[in-house]
Amino acid sequence: MPNASLNPEKVWRELAGNYTSDQELIETLWQELQQNYSEQNRHYHNLNHLSFMLEQAKRYEKQLKNPDAVTFAIFFHDIVYNSSQTDNEERSAALAEKRLLELTVPEATIMLVKEAILATKTHALHLNSDINFLLDFDLAILGTDWETYQAYAKSIREEYAHVPEEAYKAGRKKVLQHFLAMPRIFKTPIFQTLLEARAHHNLQAELQIL
Repeated sequence: MPNASLNPEKVWRELAGNYTSDQELIETLWQELQQNYSEQNRHYHNLNHLSFMLEQAKRYEKQLKNPDAVTFAIFFHDIVYNSSQTDNEERSAALAEKRLLELTVPEATIMLVKEAILATKTHALHLNSDINFLLDFDLAILGTDWETYQAYAKSIREEYAHVPEEAYKAGRKKVLQHFLAMPRIFKTPIFQTLLEARAHHNLQAELQIL
């Protein structure tokens, strides 16, 4: 996993503080985020993953039209995560809407956050450029160096520890082939230029190992 130097709690407090002065509410919502992302079954979809995505968002902030919406979507996109369930994105989006209403975030921003979270289910090209950036932040791990990628793949396997080896390999191969069959893994030109070739190399290398 990449070095996660950005502090999610600090980012959360600053972001939420733009919408409410209720420090108790900000603290309560942070505790919920921290607790969920620190669940025992989370070997990859955890606070380190949040930090990694938040660093991407900070780096490309000037390219974002609504950076607050993208940052909120990062915080909530995996708030509900159970590897044995298929409705994590829908449940995460619903919880995001509930919590952002408590923060008095504008409705248009909340709708964008929900749409962005739901888009992480398929990672299909979106008409909204901010959502495309979020999707690329989420998959940027695929285009990292081989050692980092291997650590990511190992963490994903650990999240599916309940799945027998042969069944996991079959399922993982389908996931890898799904990404490789996409016209482009990354949706924004900048990420395509930076990471597309490396991501293809990593995915194909993992396929050969499985």
